[in-house]
Amino acid sequence: MKGTDDLVTTGLVGAILLASGAMADVTPAVRVDLAPTGKLRAAINYGNFILATKDKATGESRGVAVDLMQEIGKRLGVPVEIVAYDSVAVMGDAAPSGVWDMAFLGSDPAREKLMSFTAAYLEIDATYLVPGASPLRTAAEVDREGVRVAAPARANYELYLSRHLKRAQLVSTPGADAAFELLATGKVEALAGLTQGLLGLARKLPGSRLVEGRFMGVQQSLAVPKGKDAGLHYLRSVVEEAKKSGLVARAIARTGATGVSVAPPAK
Repeated sequence: MKGTDDLVTTGLVGAILLASGAMADVTPAVRVDLAPTGKLRAAINYGNFILATKDKATGESRGVAVDLMQEIGKRLGVPVEIVAYDSVAVMGDAAPSGVWDMAFLGSDPAREKLMSFTAAYLEIDATYLVPGASPLRTAAEVDREGVRVAAPARANYELYLSRHLKRAQLVSTPGADAAFELLATGKVEALAGLTQGLLGLARKLPGSRLVEGRFMGVQQSLAVPKGKDAGLHYLRSVVEEAKKSGLVARAIARTGATGVSVAPPAK
């Protein structure tokens, strides 16, 4: 976790607020679950730049997660505070500690031991980066004997690959930089990651390319620590309205990211 939390006032996003729609009532139980300290403390992983980035000059945070956080704070009538992380694994492990009230991350069975999730609000394509001379052309072809795939440990897509790769060998690393280094030095045949992030890494490795297609759509959701049922029910309502109203679509468009889409309505 970064040493200094960002305190973001709720009056900065009037242009992106939900225009209309029925919302769940903000009951006392909801406030106890989501703002027990009088403010909404939202855990955000800056390692996923689609969800949040920070302007180095101004210190201002932007991104889809930031827009949603501010909207929820407005509806609760409380200020919002970013509890900032660079590692989704560290952020998830902090769920029982009480340092954050809700978090932005991908839902996964491994994480559901500590957290409860809303439906997804957006999906991010995950695929592979390979050297230019690689015979691998599509995402499906990567899962073959003799192929080593690097991925940062406990990223949502790494958790997915740990369950779904049948022939290829998954090589988990402490972080994204270490995973890229394995590909750059020829120690693995493919690097798993989010499409937009891999496009940036491809520029650092001349001749490298993304394979065609994706191996999964990483669904990004809101989470609360286990036992926050009133808060969870409220956030589920917020997420569905945010998708329906266009708030999520507008926030995605502002990122300019490739391979990101609004998640379908919850069933």
